Amino acid sequence: MKAIRRGLSNAVVQAFLVVIGLVWMTPLAGLFLSSLRSAEDTAEGGWWTVFTGPGQLSFDNYSALLENSGITQAFWNTVLISVPTTVLVVVVAALAGYAFAWLDFPGREPVFLLVVALLVVPVQIGLLPVAKLFGQLGLFGTIPGVVLFHVAYGLPFAIFLLRNYFAEMPKEMLEAARMDGGSEWRIFIRLVLPVGRPAIASLAIFQFLWVWNDMLVALLFADSSAQPLTVQLQSQIRQFGSNIDVLAPGAFLSLIVPVVVFFAFQRHFVQGVMAGSVK
Repeated sequence: MKAIRRGLSNAVVQAFLVVIGLVWMTPLAGLFLSSLRSAEDTAEGGWWTVFTGPGQLSFDNYSALLENSGITQAFWNTVLISVPTTVLVVVVAALAGYAFAWLDFPGREPVFLLVVALLVVPVQIGLLPVAKLFGQLGLFGTIPGVVLFHVAYGLPFAIFLLRNYFAEMPKEMLEAARMDGGSEWRIFIRLVLPVGRPAIASLAIFQFLWVWNDMLVALLFADSSAQPLTVQLQSQIRQFGSNIDVLAPGAFLSLIVPVVVFFAFQRHFVQGVMAGSVK
């Protein structure tokens, strides 16, 4: 009887998770189907009408999207902003996290407390002062300026996260590596990074999704030639109103990349979350 009850319980849980997954995927599926319909078909009915009229579907909207220089340029701008930001945040945070966790240097604790204190500073407070500074440095309105802003505001949380994760590593393991003649740099590359891969992967996913979907910082710091996809789509709405044949495929393109990144690294993400919960 216990085995039957356990089996029924597992079946109920799995069925519930399947339902939640389907509900979560419905907006994505609806957006994808809308991106394959013409503006006329969209005006006549919702995306679910494709099940009774599959002839509505075509890739003409995506062909038009590829010919839209504003959208394609914005997509590559988003890549040029998101990828370097994620790499810089992960690399700098990993180095700083290891230093704060295992290296003794003057002022280590006060500096780390300062980093933690920066977590409570809202991003809105720094917009105008940093914009003025970037204007003086010639970075305002450029992709490097947007990248630097995201890196600066992403580092406090990233350092805090990786420092706490690295600090949970067995001290004996690091001491044994030092006794074997390993330098701090070699220990960091050959030992700390492989062990900390789940936390680093989780941080990379969070950082990439945050920057890819950002519009506030890009709206202020990027000019027309450096606008990412979120700002360009918002501009298309303001200029053309209801051009769904451009907005739908553009929005799906903006959405599908983070989804692919998440599912590609979900195994590492789950490992990082579980490791953090156990510790």
